[in-house]
Amino acid sequence: MTALGSLPLSRTAFDRDGNARTQPGFLDGIRTDARTRAVLVRGRDVAVDGENLDLRLCSQRENTEQMVYLGTTVADENGVATGTPVVAVRADDADANWAPLRQIAATLSERDAGLAASSVAVLGWHEASGFCSRCGAATIVDHAGWMRRCPSCETEHFPRTDPAVIVRVTDAEDRLLLGSNSAWEAGRYSLFAGFVEAGESLEAAVIREVHEEAGVRVTQPRYLGSQPWPFPRSLMLGYSAQLESDQDARDTVPDGDEILDVRWFTRAELADETSGVLLPGRSSIAHAIIEQWLVRE
Repeated sequence: MTALGSLPLSRTAFDRDGNARTQPGFLDGIRTDARTRAVLVRGRDVAVDGENLDLRLCSQRENTEQMVYLGTTVADENGVATGTPVVAVRADDADANWAPLRQIAATLSERDAGLAASSVAVLGWHEASGFCSRCGAATIVDHAGWMRRCPSCETEHFPRTDPAVIVRVTDAEDRLLLGSNSAWEAGRYSLFAGFVEAGESLEAAVIREVHEEAGVRVTQPRYLGSQPWPFPRSLMLGYSAQLESDQDARDTVPDGDEILDVRWFTRAELADETSGVLLPGRSSIAHAIIEQWLVRE
């Protein structure tokens, strides 16, 4: 567990069973196994039954063309026995109750949160990886859905994960710096975040992103924890940082493109329910990082 505690989408209470993926014909056997359950995915939505994933029998499905082996369950849960094989399937069942993963992640069990995050991430990768990035030929699925092979140039393609840093910036008065993104509704603020560039360290990305988006210099980046964010394929790496001692806190400058407003907040201001300030949802690592600061951990 990280300094941030158990993050919603970082929970993975199932066995990924990686060694089984390379066995010839393994996916075909799992497809027809009467025990196998399927996580149904439609875009970034998953099928749910109340506060649980709606894990349906794979053998009863007519279309399992887009299917990935996720692994096996490690404990009995909601009628699904230990050792049950689980797959992710692209679906559009009319009788399913669909819910956006980013909205429900915090309410899912440890097993279901891990299965849902992996399902949305890997099927999203398949959707965008039908052709070889080296020669342009159509690729074929291998390793039970965890690799795509190019039959033309033999290049092997694996699911991509793009690292991104997200940063909690505080000043000498222990105020929190937040920004409002141009894509959000009025009043919503969050931490500063951005992708790590080629050849860049995580710590350098922290310093660069804050300067680019808020116009201030920070120091002492400290790692807090990570969480997958499969929208479509990020790994969010949480940090805290301090305003440089010679940097005037009043000299914030939003980039004017992505970030339209930058403000310092006290704990009292963020705790005021009448302030009109909207903070990140419970499923995000941003919520956990801000919450940690609010309770002075």
